[in-house]
Amino acid sequence: MDSRRRTVAELVAGRWGDHRPGLWFEGRVFTHHEVAAGAAARAALLGDLLPGPGAHIGVLLDNTPEYPMWLSAAALARAAVAGINPTRRGSELARDILHTECRLLITEPARLPLLRGLDLPGVRLLVAGTEEYDTLLAPYAGAEPDAFRATPDDRLLLYFTSGSTGAPKAALCSQGRLAAAGRSLAEQFRLGPDGVHYICMPMFHGNAVIADWAPALATGAGVALRRRFSASGFLADVRAYGATYFTYVGRAIQYVLATKEREDDRDNPLRLGFGTEAGAVDAAAFERRFGVRLVEGYGSSEGGAAIQWTPGTPRGAVGRAGPGLVVLDQETCAECPPAVFDPAGRLLNGDEAIGELVNRGPNPFEGYWRNAEADAERRREGWYWTGDLFCRDSDGYLYFAGRTDDRIRVDSENLAAAMIENILARYEGAVAVAVYAVPDPVTGDQVMATIAGTFDPVAFADFLAAQPDLGTKMAPRYVRVVDRMPVTATNKIHRALLRKAGTECADPVWWRPPGSTAYEPHKNEGPLAPTNGPAPVRRQGLEPRTR
Repeated sequence: MDSRRRTVAELVAGRWGDHRPGLWFEGRVFTHHEVAAGAAARAALLGDLLPGPGAHIGVLLDNTPEYPMWLSAAALARAAVAGINPTRRGSELARDILHTECRLLITEPARLPLLRGLDLPGVRLLVAGTEEYDTLLAPYAGAEPDAFRATPDDRLLLYFTSGSTGAPKAALCSQGRLAAAGRSLAEQFRLGPDGVHYICMPMFHGNAVIADWAPALATGAGVALRRRFSASGFLADVRAYGATYFTYVGRAIQYVLATKEREDDRDNPLRLGFGTEAGAVDAAAFERRFGVRLVEGYGSSEGGAAIQWTPGTPRGAVGRAGPGLVVLDQETCAECPPAVFDPAGRLLNGDEAIGELVNRGPNPFEGYWRNAEADAERRREGWYWTGDLFCRDSDGYLYFAGRTDDRIRVDSENLAAAMIENILARYEGAVAVAVYAVPDPVTGDQVMATIAGTFDPVAFADFLAAQPDLGTKMAPRYVRVVDRMPVTATNKIHRALLRKAGTECADPVWWRPPGSTAYEPHKNEGPLAPTNGPAPVRRQGLEPRTR
């Protein structure tokens, strides 16, 4: 393997002359060479439209062939792509485009209504799929890819992180880091040039680009695009394209599992799924039904820390801590003592064992675009602070305990929302579960759960009583029942929205009065503002996630 730092531009140019099928989309097939030629033409156009290396273009597109071609073109032209979230609206959408200083905005006719009335000074609009667009590109059709100008340090991606508060931050990713990430994942999962990567997660987010597109580019594998994720179309796509690998978030897995089972579900070419937040119950159900193993991983979107699962990792652990990864007390910066578990897997010393995961070693974090405050939040004491809570056992294995802003403290006892979610996911009526804190009338928090699916208060109370690993403070005080779980644009459960609403919502809410184990209808008497307090974790059933 070539040990020197490579660029995405080199990987794109490496497909020139490769006439194998390389990209599938809605009945159309492009060879690798055709994709590289399309990237070269767009790169030549950028050379005439942009002031020089380092300029930014915004991409507001569904997962169409235009998306990977513009990513590739930006790499060749030494430009950077800001993935624009199509669920943003009005001034927030304009803010994202202007904040990242996009000189061009690539979009499509279906997205034009989002831009009407927006003041975007200095931004030129290119609308793919129009006669004007085709006419603009035509003179550049004979261009060839030039990868020699690009350097590993060239900025390539500005992708917005999905924070629960404040404006989204645009994390930076260079050509060298993206190429290295693709190569690393390809080696970890033994991905090769004969595979087909199914991209059904949105490409404006790091999940699809870093964990799916980049390893395909690194190995020369094919890519099958889905315009937008579809649970009902998932298996049909996988079979039609011969897909062998895909990435996911947990909610997408739940949607697929909710489709009607068929006797031939295991008849598919998939070898592996890689993602986050699927949960132990759903991952096991997916493997039983489709015969496909899901590998859960942890990695901060900004690249500052990552944990790899390896054979022998205990159930519930993410993986072993690599060099530089430590769990620190957030106030004292001292390393937390090892987690102590009882024979049933219960964490006995959560208050002292849980802290923030910190990388004290070298890391590829490249910062945020024009956000010194956010940079300082991540880089403290000369280290990278992930914003995620973990504990570490005596053998060095790390257990995820939630986000630092996603904690529950009940009667001075610290609870991990992620662990409670995995327990409640066993409830037969639950299609999806979210657990979060709402304020206690006196002090601290109460546990609230939202369940998508069917809910029977008597059966649910009996279910809770039968769970051996459900602590005395973990049973939800409030249960909101919804038909469909609210999700973000990246198909993650929208916990911030649920916390903000509390019990003040149009959906049915059940509650368990103090001293009772029975649930009864709750009368919505006012909003419950979210509060936080530190969280613990148990080994059994806890699953890792990325942000």
